[in-house]
Amino acid sequence: MNRIWNSVVGKLWITILLLVSFVLFIVTVLLLEFLGNYHSETVEETLNKEAATIARIFNDHGNLEISLNIIDDILGPETNAVIAEVPYESTYYLHDGMNGEEIRERILNEPAFQKVFESDETVMKEMLMPALTDEDRMESYIVLASPLQTGEEMHGTVFIYQSLEVMDRTAERTTNIVFLSAFIALLLTTFFAFFLSSRITSPLRKMREGAFELAKGNFDTRVRSTSKDEIGQLATAFNQMGSQLKHHLEVISQEKEQLSSILTSMADAVITFNQDKTVLLSNPPAEKLIEYWGLKKTIPEGKPLPVELLHMLDHVLHFEEEIEEELEIEGAYYAISFSPLYSGESIRGAVAVLHNMTEQHKLEKLREDFIANVSHELRTPIAMLQGYSEALMDDVGASEDERREMTKIIYEESQRMGRLVTDLLNLARLESGQMRLYKDVVQLNNVIERMTLKFTQAAKEAGVDLSFETEMDDWTAAELDEDRIEQVMTNLIDNALRHTPGGGKVIVRAQQQNNFAKISVNDTGSGISDEDKAFVFERFYKADKARTLGKGGTGLGLAIASNIVKAHDGVIDVESEFGKGTSFYFLLPLKKM
Repeated sequence: MNRIWNSVVGKLWITILLLVSFVLFIVTVLLLEFLGNYHSETVEETLNKEAATIARIFNDHGNLEISLNIIDDILGPETNAVIAEVPYESTYYLHDGMNGEEIRERILNEPAFQKVFESDETVMKEMLMPALTDEDRMESYIVLASPLQTGEEMHGTVFIYQSLEVMDRTAERTTNIVFLSAFIALLLTTFFAFFLSSRITSPLRKMREGAFELAKGNFDTRVRSTSKDEIGQLATAFNQMGSQLKHHLEVISQEKEQLSSILTSMADAVITFNQDKTVLLSNPPAEKLIEYWGLKKTIPEGKPLPVELLHMLDHVLHFEEEIEEELEIEGAYYAISFSPLYSGESIRGAVAVLHNMTEQHKLEKLREDFIANVSHELRTPIAMLQGYSEALMDDVGASEDERREMTKIIYEESQRMGRLVTDLLNLARLESGQMRLYKDVVQLNNVIERMTLKFTQAAKEAGVDLSFETEMDDWTAAELDEDRIEQVMTNLIDNALRHTPGGGKVIVRAQQQNNFAKISVNDTGSGISDEDKAFVFERFYKADKARTLGKGGTGLGLAIASNIVKAHDGVIDVESEFGKGTSFYFLLPLKKM
């Protein structure tokens, strides 16, 4: 029953049945009332007509026997008559059934009928009298008393009576017919209501099934439209809705994929927060950053962000305004921007964008250090050039030898400045990728040995033992720019000779490691402290405390060497123990034979 009541068919069917049942009930009640009144009025009218006819026959015909026969024919079935010329006494009577005497006595002695003998008024009364068919049973009768028109003041009366059982039987048959008609009408209504409900709700059920399919994500579902009425229009609108939903979801999916791709490919960290400060969305850089802060215990327990960022998030959520700051967290610098997210007119969260500015800070510091170092390197030769040139202009030199010495110093300082500028230009070209490499396939043993032997005389003059060792096959080859690699070797060997005291050793060694050639320059010099190892390949490293020693040089050689090796897809590094010696080495990819 619940299933029927919860369905549209059941609701529509039961509604129609209730409506029709109510209408049939009202119509039946009114019809029965009408038929009851109609029967009463019909009986009363019939009795009046029969009474008038009997009175007329009785008055007009002198033959009593003929009059009684005519009256008997006129009276309807189960209708009897009593004619009394004086009150309380019957003159003639027509009675068909039992208890005639008792019935006549009751009628003639009824006080309500006595006035008919003295007036022209007709009196009708319902009376309870003995039955016509049973001695011991009483039943209701309708009795009509109508005066006989004799012209005298005192005249006779005709009494016509009929049992109400006749009218009750007629009313009962009528009622049965009415109820049978109502029952048949109800059955027909039930059938047609169910048929009509099914016809109306069948497309609705199909649309319901289609709606469930849409809810499951099957947006290609279509409902057949078989009519042009409102239900057909609804089916057409349903199909259009499915198409529009599919289109809009495809657009939303594409936009979501685009947004996801953009967030994933962004180098900046992006984090979206809910109203309660929980993280809704984050891209991979943000996840790595949060994980790093978690490992460093920068984030308080139970919180999504460091304290500094939580303060910014509170400000955005409470004051609903954007905020931008640059903060240092765990030694890194971040440009942080918080913006509120709105849902209608109320704020529903915030989005944070964190741009890592650490590299920019380092570059800015390098730029400042570079300017300071260049200024420092240029200041001494410029001062010496200016001082000695002014001395020459003022003829300060007393002799030709002194002037020649001043000129030599000016020349050497100008050479030094030229080397500095040249190294700076070379370094700038290497770092910008504008310096072109002319690579050839060469046998490494021969090339490295030749480059080493160029410094044999300089090593003898410095009192240093210079040697070359190789563990590679003579046929081992690599593709490289020989001039640039020679520039690297020259810088490393020259540094080793300059920083190795007399009696020390410098060994150039060639080894093969997997698919790479390892070229190392090992000395027994002063070495490099652990604090300075990280800076040896930076510009102007010669100004640092461990490797200056007052030796000449621009301080750019190792930076240039590092860029040349990287341009060959190689790696350069240093191993050193302070006070015991240093080993600079670089790896070059070998040529596959």
